[in-house]
Amino acid sequence: MSGPVVADAATAKHPDAMAPLVGLLDELLEWTVTAARGDLSVRLALSRARVADPRVRLVVVGESGTGMSTLVNGLVGVAVSATQSPVSVPVIAEYGPQPTATLIRSVGNGRTQRQRVDPLDPGPALAAENVIRAEFTEPSPLLAEGFVLMDAPGAPADTPAAWSLIAAGDAVLYVADAGIALTTEQITWLQRIQQVCPTVVCVLNKIDRYPHWMQVQQRNRELLDEAGLGFAVAPISALRHLQTASDPRRDLESGVPQLIEHLRSYVLGRADTVARDAAVRDIRTIVDQLTLTLRSEAETLRDPRRYREIADQLRMLRSEADELRQRTAGWQVTLAEGCAELVGDIEHDLRHRLRTLVREAESEIAERDPARRWSAFGADLDARICAAVEENFVVAHYRSVELAQEVSGKFPGTENDVPLPDLRLGDPSEVLEPVASLEPLDTAKHGATQQFLTALRGSYGGILMVGLATSLLGMSLVNWYSAGAGVLLGVNALWDDRRIRKQRRQVEAKVAVARLMDDVIFQVGKESRNRLRAVQRTLRSHFTDLANQTLRSVDDSLRAAEDAAAGHAPETRARRLTEIESTLVRLREIRETADAL
Repeated sequence: MSGPVVADAATAKHPDAMAPLVGLLDELLEWTVTAARGDLSVRLALSRARVADPRVRLVVVGESGTGMSTLVNGLVGVAVSATQSPVSVPVIAEYGPQPTATLIRSVGNGRTQRQRVDPLDPGPALAAENVIRAEFTEPSPLLAEGFVLMDAPGAPADTPAAWSLIAAGDAVLYVADAGIALTTEQITWLQRIQQVCPTVVCVLNKIDRYPHWMQVQQRNRELLDEAGLGFAVAPISALRHLQTASDPRRDLESGVPQLIEHLRSYVLGRADTVARDAAVRDIRTIVDQLTLTLRSEAETLRDPRRYREIADQLRMLRSEADELRQRTAGWQVTLAEGCAELVGDIEHDLRHRLRTLVREAESEIAERDPARRWSAFGADLDARICAAVEENFVVAHYRSVELAQEVSGKFPGTENDVPLPDLRLGDPSEVLEPVASLEPLDTAKHGATQQFLTALRGSYGGILMVGLATSLLGMSLVNWYSAGAGVLLGVNALWDDRRIRKQRRQVEAKVAVARLMDDVIFQVGKESRNRLRAVQRTLRSHFTDLANQTLRSVDDSLRAAEDAAAGHAPETRARRLTEIESTLVRLREIRETADAL
């Protein structure tokens, strides 16, 4: 396997490996409770929940026919994903003491229904048209380590549902064929995937079929490096792994055991690093706020005559903290301007994508009679609309993350120390559920009887006109000349009728496409604005909470300094000073230990 150096397996996101950090969070949580800082306690509880969660969501995507489902089945150890069935729905497999299978069905109006089926034979139930997702639990060793495998049906370009899984995932396995190097389009998709989920592993499947797979692997490595993508490239044979899983020595030839070890050491390690870094940032911030209060009180206890100087410094800090809550604060201005620009850009991006689809649809309609394949045209247009909406929501997601980083840079403190909110892309697949499909064409083609009558009406005029002219020459009304003229005019009338009806259907089809796009813009535009407003509220609430926490810490410091300067007995003052100093030492140890982690 080529790629970056993997992390130590001991850093895997496992409860035992994360126990030291959880212990620090628990101890710090007790300090915040003792200090009556409920705001900091809530923040620590959320951080602890993220660290203690061992699950890592692994999304498997790739081009159709590359063996994604076979790989998922090999990793889980049982057939949870159909490999030969034409049914294509997302499959999610996680650990459970007993095998279970649950199908999520759409019952209309955006509602869903859960149905338990036989985990050994879910195929018949899975073939129903209204199934939108399949969930499995299995006592698999790999799943027991905290992995949740998510099999996305087809490539992101073909299946919009894949973006929903990628957005919810912690890592992505992109499966490609070992017989051919990555195309420019695939590199583009990998770049977009990285923007949504930074941890990606490129898997070359079916190496048993292609003797030249090593050259393909090297070429893919070069293409990824040129695109600035430092992904690992893992050569495997998922089918051979299924055939040799009982023989560990032969199974090594499949490459899947090496891939699993890479997932344990690198992917789990990356997930652990993300959770650990966020927790350490929280620990630093909260330790600093608790330390501010205790240090102010300790300095006042040591020398009550310095109370006025200490109080002036704290009042200055309070003024700065209070300014952070004002609408004129730098981060507030950056957030407001950034959100306004983001809403405009995302709306323009959506309209541009949909207008491009309209032009492409109108061009296809103008080239042929839309009545010939209207149902297939509608299904293809729906798929392209879904893909455009998914891409627009993905753009909105990573632009929101960039905005959060920009706002954090305006916040006091270094950019690395200011914690960022958890911005996750919601499921975009549900946005288009209220939108109706493409309308059927009213001006359908005429049948054989109607066409015969049209030709008959056209031929009647030709027979009558030429027959009257030839009757002056003593010929009968119906003769070879009048019959020939009738045939020519009848065929001409038939072709004119077909052309007019085709033009009418083309106009009707373009109107139907325009109405569909209006519905999409109305529904998706509203949902997009709602989601971006929710992002704005999340960012505003997050950074406002940080400002409020800082302000409260300064207020607590002022009150502690006032109490210390109020005058206490020497024994009481010495005892309190000893307690504070021991607490400060322990808080410093907690921060140093967290930094070392």
